[in-house]
Amino acid sequence: MDRGTEAGAATGPGVGTPAGEHAGIGRVPLAVVVVDRDGLVSHWSSGARRMFGASREEALGRHAVDLLPVSGALPDDAAPFGSRATYDGLGPGLESSLDGDLSYPTAGRARLTEAGPDRIDVLWWAYPLVGPGPERLLVLAADAAAMRHEDDDVSFERIAPGFALHTDFPGAEELARRLPDILPSMSVGESARIVAQVLELGYPVLEFSQNERVPVTPDWGVPRRAERKARRERAARAAASGKPLPQDPQDPQDDEGEDLEYVAVRERLEFLNEVSGRIGTSLDLSRTVLEVSRAVVPRFTDVAGTYLREQVVAGEGFPEGVPDTTTMWHRVAVEHTDEPGRWDDVVPVGEAMPFPAHTPFFQCMTTGEPVLVPRISEQMGHMIAAQFEKRDIRPLITGRSMLVVPLKARQVVLGFMILLRHPERVEFNDMDRVTGAELAARAGLVLDNARMYTYQESVAETLQDSMLPTIAPRMAGCDIATRYLPGTLLGRVGGDWFDSVKLPGSRTALVVGDVMGHGLNSAAMMGQLRTAVQTMAALDLPPAQLLRNLDDLAQRLGDTYLATCLYAVYDPIAGMLHLANAGHVPPVLVRAADGRSELLDLPTGAPIGVGGVPFEAVRVRVEPGDRLVMCTDGLVEVRGEDIGVGLATLCESAAHPAASMDHACDTIIRALNTRGGRKDDVALLMARLNGIEPADVAEWRLALDPAEAGRARAVVREQLHEWGLTGLADNAGLMVGELVTNAVRHANSRGIELRLVRGDTLLCEVGDDDHTLPVLLSAGPGDEFGRGLRLVSTLSREWGASRTGAGKTVWFELTLPRR
Repeated sequence: MDRGTEAGAATGPGVGTPAGEHAGIGRVPLAVVVVDRDGLVSHWSSGARRMFGASREEALGRHAVDLLPVSGALPDDAAPFGSRATYDGLGPGLESSLDGDLSYPTAGRARLTEAGPDRIDVLWWAYPLVGPGPERLLVLAADAAAMRHEDDDVSFERIAPGFALHTDFPGAEELARRLPDILPSMSVGESARIVAQVLELGYPVLEFSQNERVPVTPDWGVPRRAERKARRERAARAAASGKPLPQDPQDPQDDEGEDLEYVAVRERLEFLNEVSGRIGTSLDLSRTVLEVSRAVVPRFTDVAGTYLREQVVAGEGFPEGVPDTTTMWHRVAVEHTDEPGRWDDVVPVGEAMPFPAHTPFFQCMTTGEPVLVPRISEQMGHMIAAQFEKRDIRPLITGRSMLVVPLKARQVVLGFMILLRHPERVEFNDMDRVTGAELAARAGLVLDNARMYTYQESVAETLQDSMLPTIAPRMAGCDIATRYLPGTLLGRVGGDWFDSVKLPGSRTALVVGDVMGHGLNSAAMMGQLRTAVQTMAALDLPPAQLLRNLDDLAQRLGDTYLATCLYAVYDPIAGMLHLANAGHVPPVLVRAADGRSELLDLPTGAPIGVGGVPFEAVRVRVEPGDRLVMCTDGLVEVRGEDIGVGLATLCESAAHPAASMDHACDTIIRALNTRGGRKDDVALLMARLNGIEPADVAEWRLALDPAEAGRARAVVREQLHEWGLTGLADNAGLMVGELVTNAVRHANSRGIELRLVRGDTLLCEVGDDDHTLPVLLSAGPGDEFGRGLRLVSTLSREWGASRTGAGKTVWFELTLPRR
């Protein structure tokens, strides 16, 4: 821009209109002022002269506070320029920036009082400048009244100046290109330095609402001003020659052009505001794509095809690198005004394809800039059609106007939109390209939000699934079924968990817990507590002692570790449940004999992490076929409803007859999950307590005599013959002999206990009164010890050792032969 050219602030890109209508350029006057380190004006644009009344000669070298709209009274010598202002409270006053007190950009509004009765609503932006130059502050100002119109029914009272901290709007590049021209008194290096700081701090925008932010872009009006200047020169030459200048119907007079410009500005604002309101209503990626497509058809375009990168569609992380000819693009939406089905077979939704380097699509995706094709020629139509195997797309695209706009976020292309207009409709023009670019920028941000949410949802679900155990449907003497429902809050990761742990003596530990809170922190705490419970359960700690130790651990981990936990140990041989509760929802026991259900009356106890509270355990006699139901409070508790209602429903639904354990769980979920208002996650564990028949258990007591090893082998072989498991007799007898020999060697005064249990596997247990657990050693050819456990480890399906109250138990399992 030369020194005599004014700056303008565009209020938004143009909206494409049907043929015969006008699409113009809109602008409002923009004042540009530079203040040096002494607070004196070093640059004063022609826009500043018109807005504030002082000429360039009068303003240069004068204190900026005397000329600009600051709040409060001004010195008397400022009166000739009428710059007295009242401050309306939007952000810090301009004087704070002029005084050099602020190191960050500010913006605001002021009512400027002129000599006449009119009051000008001034919007201003102030940028602090750093560096070696003398400039300290850049001030941009615009007159909001220039956007009003006597026929306008849209209120501009909400308009406020702000900053965009990203550069997705095309206005940022335009600002970088034009601002050096607006500062002609500076060197190229100085103006480039100022532009870099402005872009880093955030370029100016007009905020019409919370969701409507339009960039302030200097100097979009220059081409129109140049056209008017050329018309005036032609008119002057015609007047000098005495010949009238013929009126060009395509060359309207200035006043008419100004009106058309205003109409175009309002139209664009209304369109962009409408689009902003229609997109982003959901964080679902598929729905967002459809919203974007339907927002532009038919008002802006007749056909809209949306393509997204493979990583975006798959819900993976942010795509890296610049796309190339191997990048796969998924067609995720096609919206059009043609007859139904016309595009479906040729360009079906869901298809993935790359694009070669010579296409406008590749140019858009690699440069991140819109690509405008006024009319698709026969040659280009043939080139594009070559990408569609055995499908002739040329009749659909040839002769149409095409605009390809990138869908970007954080300077990375996530996808692009192909916009096509019918041949009889006006072609896309440069202002339509700007409109499409800004529309795509907004859509790109909305899509990125949806993409991030989808990705985080996927990560959360993967994390939650990884933390929840895969529980075998059958344990010794019981069947187990589980359900987990994530919360309905935005954070789907929670702290609810369930677990089952295999214990010595064919017993099973059943656990349900709930870490208070939601999100990743709760999930992390849940993982630590669940691991701790598994570890302590493997030590065969009694339920009350286990909760006591878990409470101590939670306090050592931190004050924020609070959880409820219900721990139960089922002994299928004794037909007994041993339970302890730490502030958790009580379990439900459904009796097989009469189908009656009851809440077990357990000492509630304090939540894990409170500390200083004892835990008590109770024993409950159970019969084969009884069912135990354990759940977290998210299943029975609803906001605004007494928890007793949920517990009653739990008892009733648990007692309902069901064909299987899975059906029984589903019945409970349906009964309790349809009441509405649930936001918490839910963990449900149901165990059918089948028991183990006395005929499937054989026990012997052995003396501390080395000869007892031979007796143990004999009784085991005899019992397995009786059970019809002759094929296991030799290996079982050999391993029992080794374990009894070790027990005789290490036991103190108490005798040795030998037990066989026939269930889903053959379990053999050898117990003594020594608390030292055996260790698997690597025995050499000359070693006397270490061979017995190596033999057991090799021949058994599984083996282990655990401490008991009286000493220890060493056990092994063998797989039963198929019947």
